[in-house]
Amino acid sequence: MLSVKLICVGRMRERFYIDAFAEYEKRLRTLCRFELAEITEQRLPDNPSQADIKAALDKEAAEILNAIPPDAYVTALCVEGRQMPSEGMAVLISERANSGKPKLCFIIGGSFGLADRVKQRADMKLSMSQMTFPHHLARVMLVEQLYRGFKINEGSKYHK
Repeated sequence: MLSVKLICVGRMRERFYIDAFAEYEKRLRTLCRFELAEITEQRLPDNPSQADIKAALDKEAAEILNAIPPDAYVTALCVEGRQMPSEGMAVLISERANSGKPKLCFIIGGSFGLADRVKQRADMKLSMSQMTFPHHLARVMLVEQLYRGFKINEGSKYHK
């Protein structure tokens, strides 16, 4: 069975995000070994300098890199990543499930994104859109797309 780990910076606080995520997490747990790891988001002053931001991202990066499972195919969600259709997510899921290393790991950064060393560790960089979304919404969107990818592979009518 495919293992999917989602590493996210920060905790969701808004009930509507928590509820939406919980619904898709519940659905995913019937299709794969799903795990969520939440990394502490570093606190920054109101008007952080570039040095403050870099230091915070570096601290988060250490925790993120530590949380990546060995032999996992790592996808970092970032602005410079490539976009893919839902069918592409289904292909990624299928390829990893049928590989000798059936582990997928997705990383979502906090408000200031991800440190360069996290992006360099990634096997793939993925962008949800050219638009900007709150990172908590991106988390919900990603788990929905993972679920959709599994359902596409099943031939389900969920994806129309």
